[in-house]
Amino acid sequence: MKTDIKKTIPYSDISYGTEPTRMVKFMRSCFIIQLFNFFKLNLKVMKIVVGGHS
Repeated sequence: MKTDIKKTIPYSDISYGTEPTRMVKFMRSCFIIQLFNFFKLNLKVMKIVVGGHS
């Protein structure tokens, strides 16, 4: 009985995907960082909107 399990099939589409690092997972799930990014994005959008209306 073979105990070792292959996780990916070579040269398949899924074998080219990368797994996020611990830091990336933390940045994606941290509420404070997501709140900061939300307001940063809104500020960028508002600059574009205000610039277009002047």
